[in-house]
Amino acid sequence: MWYQDLTWWTILHVYLIWIVTYFLLKIILNNKRSLATFIFMALSITVVYLSEKVGMIPNQNIYQALLVLIPSIVVVIAAPDLRLTFNSIWKENNRKEAIVMGSERTKQEIIEATLYLAKNKIGALITIEKHNTLDQFSNKAIMMNSEVSREVLVNIFTPNTPLHDGAVIIRGDKILCAGAYFTLSSNENFEKTTGSRHRAGLGISEVSDSMTIVVSEETGSISIAIEGIMLKTNDRAKLQEYLNMFMK
Repeated sequence: MWYQDLTWWTILHVYLIWIVTYFLLKIILNNKRSLATFIFMALSITVVYLSEKVGMIPNQNIYQALLVLIPSIVVVIAAPDLRLTFNSIWKENNRKEAIVMGSERTKQEIIEATLYLAKNKIGALITIEKHNTLDQFSNKAIMMNSEVSREVLVNIFTPNTPLHDGAVIIRGDKILCAGAYFTLSSNENFEKTTGSRHRAGLGISEVSDSMTIVVSEETGSISIAIEGIMLKTNDRAKLQEYLNMFMK
């Protein structure tokens, strides 16, 4: 019988491997999906193995194909969490220590521009760089290296101008670039009606320590994306408070 070849050591060996795999997944992914992934993979391998032993899988090629397919499915299931893990690694590898944040003048220019854009319902995406460099995005955008000013920011985001759809990246007291495009957030807690501008703002905050100001062209509302969360703020005092905390 097939089970005569199945020793306790074999069973123990298989499950020891999966227990170690589970804890590795838990450490790396740090959420409940790792447990679901582990259970799915362990049960699938067990079912396929036993099915082959009792002759339910007549073709050895099918058996081998299933053993290859199961890990592939697991990778798809864990893809969002793996992406966050790789993003965290990327953040650590793209840190610069000698960071100079913008001056008080720069801060006030950003506030004035944001309030004007919000009042006139002009969509905008203003990202302020901190320790993590955003060169991989700025290198594909239109380099500017100009002083931060209300007039320049408003001009960039004015509808029907060449750069109004992308993001502005501010480094220190300079507008590093305009027309930058970020990877959209895959956060499942976002409403499906959330626009791409807000998803882009949240997306860059998930992969860097930057702060992004998002102005909605539909409502004129102002949001702050930082550390993977989105905060609403529609008055000067709150905007000033967030910038003071970030640009210190």
